[in-house]
Amino acid sequence: MKILILAPGSRGDVEPALRIAAGLIVDGHEATIVAHADFGQRVTAAGCEFVPFTVPLEPPMQSDGSAPGARGYLAHLRTYMLDHARAALAAATDGGCGAVITNPISPYGHDIAEALSIPSAEALPQPALPSRDYPPMIASNLDLGPALNRVFGRLVERFPAPVDGAIAHVRGELGLPKESRLAGMRRRLRAGLPVHHGISPAVLPRPSDWPNNLSLDGFWWPVEDEDWAAPSLLVDFLAAGTAPVLITLGSVDANAGAGAAVAEFVESTDHRVIVQGKIGENLAEAAPDRVVTVGDVPHSWLLPQVAAVVHQAGAGITAACLRAGKPGIPLPLHTDQFFWARRAHELGAAVTPVTGKRVNGDVLRSRVEEAISNPVFRRRAVEIGARLIDGDSTAPLRRWAAACDG
Repeated sequence: MKILILAPGSRGDVEPALRIAAGLIVDGHEATIVAHADFGQRVTAAGCEFVPFTVPLEPPMQSDGSAPGARGYLAHLRTYMLDHARAALAAATDGGCGAVITNPISPYGHDIAEALSIPSAEALPQPALPSRDYPPMIASNLDLGPALNRVFGRLVERFPAPVDGAIAHVRGELGLPKESRLAGMRRRLRAGLPVHHGISPAVLPRPSDWPNNLSLDGFWWPVEDEDWAAPSLLVDFLAAGTAPVLITLGSVDANAGAGAAVAEFVESTDHRVIVQGKIGENLAEAAPDRVVTVGDVPHSWLLPQVAAVVHQAGAGITAACLRAGKPGIPLPLHTDQFFWARRAHELGAAVTPVTGKRVNGDVLRSRVEEAISNPVFRRRAVEIGARLIDGDSTAPLRRWAAACDG
């Protein structure tokens, strides 16, 4: 069966899709992934058909060189989602598609499946249904506790979202009656839409207020590139001294608040440091014998060799730290990152998250020392990591696909 997998978003959204696709391919299915053009090589290397779209996730700077601001960013996201929806629609209507798998920001995949009379399922790397156990992910910095979290989540569901225009476009193109995102979501959940989460119950126990059609399948780890080889510069650096501190903040800019704090920390600390991502540019020049910058390196290989990890607390890096048994220093910046930072801290595997105006070099240095010197953090991370060896996390979706194909 040909299965259409929708994966708009960053690499953290594409990697789970690749893991799911790899499992489906083993079972004899064909997987088509609709993702940004930047990820074409990763998708085709995994044996999937690739359908690209081209609008970038990050909005362009304004003519005066300034950032577009909140209103401009939301307008760009609407364009981004519409571009992906059009690519998904074209891929689905080319024929032969037997099922659709969506991610958190592609609910129009269910509309496509509805029009084609084929089944669909959700594959989510973070919880989405309102619950007493967590706040809505778009505002996960505001945990209001069991009494109010669910109410808060239901309120946020009613807010307009950048994907709403894409849903309206898809339903109009397919001749479906008008229906809001919220109405469609609630209708499908009542009908038993399968909602799979790439989360281990060792990290998030199953909420008691979830319906039966929601499941925790285990983390969907990145697919390893068998041809990857570690750069000799990094291998030599790791072998030359004590285990370093890893700083990996994705696309965080060096001029942002977190970027300035990292620069201050790198220049003043006595620890050896590896800096990964956009923020690492030029940092090694300050102390070339003690600091190295790297690009794309598999965390499954790198994390076991470091002492602690400063990270932005996305779902993927938080889980990777736990699997490697390494204490985390979370610097959450937006959306679900506050949720994952809080979970890691509550589990005892990360220090208190550093947020907002508290992000500076002194605070970061203090948190790093705490993570390395207090053995409790590493012990808890190791204990949880041992529980993340929980079999094939794609098995539930593979069983669903087999049932759809039967």
